Amino acid sequence: MSSKGKILVVDDDRLVLATLTYGLAQAGFEVIDADNGDDAILLAREHRPELALLDIRMEGLSGFDVAAYLREYLQIPFMFLSAFADEETVAKVKELGAVAYLVKPLDIHQIVPAVEAAFAQRRQNPSQEAAPSAHARRDPHPVLDDLQALAVGVLMHRYSLARGDALARLQKLSASEGRSDAEQARLLVEAVEMLAQPANVK
Repeated sequence: MSSKGKILVVDDDRLVLATLTYGLAQAGFEVIDADNGDDAILLAREHRPELALLDIRMEGLSGFDVAAYLREYLQIPFMFLSAFADEETVAKVKELGAVAYLVKPLDIHQIVPAVEAAFAQRRQNPSQEAAPSAHARRDPHPVLDDLQALAVGVLMHRYSLARGDALARLQKLSASEGRSDAEQARLLVEAVEMLAQPANVK
């Protein structure tokens, strides 16, 4: 069976790394794994994966450091998997342009659809982010743009929701406010960023 695609998985927790590697391999992906940022960059340069799944907080180089390198020098898209969704982290994820932001704890059955969606998005439109399809509301794992992925990650953390439930909550909120999902996501992320700003009254 041919591979669905090549993915680099990076996490300094060996158990999490083994679980992700096994689960993604079982789902049909070719997986390269690393338990630190330095090895991750070396492996990315050698193997040129199509996508990277990065833990954020690691000893040495962080997931943010690895992501910045992948974006700047290798043009490899990346998604984050983290136990943290504080305002500073959310702002950095947005700044770096991750294709998805998944909040731990997640099981592999939630991660695989997100990875498949990221690969689908890359192949639909390799030069830029693909727009959400008209069928996004009926798809349990739609391809989301940057802001929607970020907003879903925030809702997952704030309300301890699975990805699909967080997306449904975002869609319900946008419908009740008469806004598009993208607009509602933008407002949610901007609200989080505003809360992260220090009070600076002149």
